[in-house]
Parts: sequence; C-alpha cells; structure tokens
Amino acid sequence: MKATANDTYGEGLLAYWEGKKNAVFTVESDIAETEKWPVSTFFRSYRNMPEIEQKALSHVQGTVLDIGAGAGSHALWLQQQGSDVTAIDISTGAVEVMQQRGIKKVLRQDFFTFRGEKFDTLLMLMNGIGITGQIKNLPHFFEQAKQLLNPEGKIILDSSDLIYLFEEEDGSVLLDLNGEYYGELEYTFNFGKSKGEPFKWLFVDFDTLCEYAEKSGFACQKLFEDDHYLYLAELTLKP
Repeated sequence: MKATANDTYGEGLLAYWEGKKNAVFTVESDIAETEKWPVSTFFRSYRNMPEIEQKALSHVQGTVLDIGAGAGSHALWLQQQGSDVTAIDISTGAVEVMQQRGIKKVLRQDFFTFRGEKFDTLLMLMNGIGITGQIKNLPHFFEQAKQLLNPEGKIILDSSDLIYLFEEEDGSVLLDLNGEYYGELEYTFNFGKSKGEPFKWLFVDFDTLCEYAEKSGFACQKLFEDDHYLYLAELTLKP
C-alpha cells in the first residue's frame, strides 16, 4: 500500500477524532462483498481490544516499532505502560491523529524504506503483514525486518487463513492451483464521497508464513489461534 495524496483512510480517522463518532469506512475487495467498517474500531481502548491483540501486547519486549500503526491505539497503550515505542504509518491523516493523541514518536514512514534505527520488537497487528501485498514479497519483508531488529529481536504479528472462503458444503476446498495465492486481495478504502485507490493486501496462513520465515533465518511460533482461522505468531531471529 503506497502513500498517496488520496488518503481516504486518514480522512476517516481524522473525522472520527474531530467528533464524527458514527464515521464508517466503506471497504471494497475483489473476494468479498462490500463491507462497512466503523472507524471507532481503530480507536478502541485496551479493554475493548480482542483477546488476540491483548495477548500480542503482552509479548512485546524492549524498544518497539509499531508498523502501520493507524490511529495508534496499540502504540498509545504501550507508551502508557512505559515502553519506548515508535509508531509509523504511510497515511498523513493517521500520523496527525497519533500526534494529537499524544504518541511521542510518530513518523510518516514506509516500513520498506525505513533506515537507521533498530528495535527489539516489530509489532504488526490487525493483519499488519498485509503490507507485503503478495506472497512473493515475503522474502523482501524478512530481509528488511532483519535490518531493523536487534540480535535477539522478534516480530509479533497476526493474520488469517482465508481458506474457509473456498470451502464447499461437503468440506472440500476448491482452489486454482495455477492462480495467485488465495490470500492475496485487492482492497479499496472509501470514506464519505472520497474514493480511495486500490491496493494489494496479503492474508497468509501460518504454515506458509513459517516456511518463508525459516528460509529467511527466523524461528516461528504460534502463540494463539481462535476458532475462525485467526492466529498470532512470534518470529525470532535465529542465532
């Protein structure tokens, strides 16, 4: 997802922050029906976060880079607990919201071009790994992660296995084995009368994630899984 002047995501976050509490995103994808997402979801308190996010935050250590931080709810909670956290997002509106919410270290920054600092934890929640866009980009993601991690650092991320979308009534799965990976989607975020630009987004199953992680020198562990294909993973650099 590239930063553009057409920042419908940031526009929605700013509208909510400035008082439009019923604000909603209209989200289109090439794999499902158009959905309405309440913007309030991105501002939830720790108490209102799902169990998987609370568990993820409990595994954070040391200095933290919150990647694709959005409205900054995870970064803000970590900062309140005393963590040294830097929040990055490519959305100008998101960065403005995070600054107004009081997050001390905020950058409008693309993860893939970030340089100069190292962290103990890279945090990627709400399917933050989606920024890779396509399976073929995972090796590049892991190489960049290595540049940003301290020697005993780790990545904490969640994602979903979308295989359930392709299940037949008899329990079999119908996939085009010659097509693109089934977790590669194209999204468009719209807000009000503003229509966003389409972008690639990746949902990756745990086994595929681990396969690519291990090839890149990471150990992979599942920390949590719910009953609807959503999981939490911890990836640590091998010695």
